[in-house]
Amino acid sequence: MSVAFVKEESAEAASETLLPDRPVSPHPNLVTEAGLKALELQLQQAREAFAVANAIEDVNERRRQAGNPLRDLRYYSARVHTAQLMQVPSSTDKVAFGNTVTFSRDDGRVQTYRIVGEDEADPTKGSISFVSPVARLLIGKTVGDVVQSGNQEIEIIEIA
Repeated sequence: MSVAFVKEESAEAASETLLPDRPVSPHPNLVTEAGLKALELQLQQAREAFAVANAIEDVNERRRQAGNPLRDLRYYSARVHTAQLMQVPSSTDKVAFGNTVTFSRDDGRVQTYRIVGEDEADPTKGSISFVSPVARLLIGKTVGDVVQSGNQEIEIIEIA
């Protein structure tokens, strides 16, 4: 009988459904309270999606459907396990993790970003990762300080 008519999946086909792990940053996994809650929610959603995929009767379809949730489950489990909850900064004297910083650029743009963990950073929503080049330049600086970013100068206007 041809292998095409066999219901059992071969080892080669099974290995195709095992997706490689999502890359995990080498940096400390610093998170805000909201960031930790978001990671925990994503972990729960991955668990639920994996459970739904495992309920599929057809073994081939089950493996195909479980690939992404299983990879997400591994990733979010690791991120929650390594999360280091950072307290809200008690001072706005110096830029620190969790602060919101407003700065101006040479070209006249004024930008405001909150410095957060890598998994919660979303520049389109006003947050940048603490390991981003701009955040690294700003952390530890005070209002009025000017830092060089590429060909531009950035001046800190406000820390909240």
